[in-house]
Amino acid sequence: MNGLYFYHLLFFVIYYVYSLSNNSDSVSYYDSPQNPNLSWLDYFGTSTTFIDFISWPFINFFGFTYEMMMILFAWFGYIGFVYAYLFIRENIPIAVKVFKNFDFLLLILFLPNMHFWTVSLGKGAPIFMGLMLFAYAIKKPKSRIFILLLGSFIIYFIRPHVFLFVAVGTVLGYMTGKDKISFTKKILIYVGMIGGLILVKDQILGVANLSGSDDLISDFDNFSEDRSKDLSKSGSGVNMASYPLPLQLFTFWFRPLFFDAPGILGLIVSVENLIYLLLFFKILNKRFIQFLKKSTITVKMSLTVFLLTSLAMTFVMSNLGIIMRQKSMVMYFLFFVIYYYLAQKKYDRIMFARKKRRLNEMVMRKEQELIGTN
Repeated sequence: MNGLYFYHLLFFVIYYVYSLSNNSDSVSYYDSPQNPNLSWLDYFGTSTTFIDFISWPFINFFGFTYEMMMILFAWFGYIGFVYAYLFIRENIPIAVKVFKNFDFLLLILFLPNMHFWTVSLGKGAPIFMGLMLFAYAIKKPKSRIFILLLGSFIIYFIRPHVFLFVAVGTVLGYMTGKDKISFTKKILIYVGMIGGLILVKDQILGVANLSGSDDLISDFDNFSEDRSKDLSKSGSGVNMASYPLPLQLFTFWFRPLFFDAPGILGLIVSVENLIYLLLFFKILNKRFIQFLKKSTITVKMSLTVFLLTSLAMTFVMSNLGIIMRQKSMVMYFLFFVIYYYLAQKKYDRIMFARKKRRLNEMVMRKEQELIGTN
C-alpha cells in the first residue's frame, strides 16, 4: 500500500503537468467556490455543487491554493484505493495469478487509468472513494454503520443516479445471495435502501430533469438522445445512438482501443482496455453462469451495480474522452466479480486435489492392510 501511495502521487504529478497545457475541469472547480456573494451553505446540493461545498472551507477558510486542493482530492482518491483493497481482500483471501505471472489484485490496483482520473479536483476522486467505502461497509453494516452512511452520503450528493444503482444492487444482492443472513439484518438493509430511495427519488429524477415527468420512459429517451448528440460533437465523439445495445456496452467497457484512440492518452488507455477485455473473456463461459447462481451477496451486488451503471451510461455517453473518465468509478465492481470467480475456481481445484489425495491415501492404506493380512 505504501508503493501504491507513491504510485498514486506520481499520477497526481502527471495529471497536474497535463492540466497546465490542457483544459481541465479542476480549474473551474477551484474558481467556483470563491464567489463572494455566496456562503458555504449556498453550495450545499447535489452534483457539481456538492464538490464546491466540499472545497469551500479549504479554499476560503484555510486558504488552500489550487495545487493544495489537487493534492487533497488526490488523497481522497487514494483512500478509495485503500478501501478497494480492503473490500477485495476481505472477501477473497486467495491469491490468483493472471496472464501466467501477474497477481490479479496487484494488477488491478496499479492500472494507470484508474489513478489518472482520481487525482484531481473534481467528482472522480470523491465518488470513487464513496463507492469503495460503501462496498467495504456493506459486508458488516451494523459494525461499519458510520462508513456505510458516509459512503452513501458521498455517492448520493455527487451522483444521485449512481446511488440508485448501488441501492438496487444491494437489495438484489441480499435477496438472492447464498449467504445466511438474519431476518433482522435483511429488514434493516431493505428498509434503509428502499426508504432512502423513496426520500430522494425526486432528486435522482431531477438529474435528467424528469422529476415532474408524466411519461418517464419517453422523456428519458428524449433526454438521452439530446445528451448523446451534445457529447458526440467533440473530436472524440462516437455515434453510439445508432449502435445495438451489445456494441454500446462494448464501447463503454472497452473503448477506446488502438484503432480509435484519441491522442497519446487514448493509446495508453487502449492498453488498459485490452487488459479489461482479456479479463472479461475469463468469465465468458457456462461455468460462470453456474457460479453466479450460487454466488454471495457481494458478488451479485457488484455485478448489478456494474451492469445498471453501464446500461445507464451507454444511453448518454457519446464521447470517448468522457467514457474513459466515467467508467473508472465502476470498473472495480467488475474486477471484483472476475476475481471472485477465478478464486472460486482455484479453491475448487485445491479442494478436489485434497479430496483425491485423501482418497488415494485411503486406498493405499486398505491395500497395505490386505497385504499385511495375507
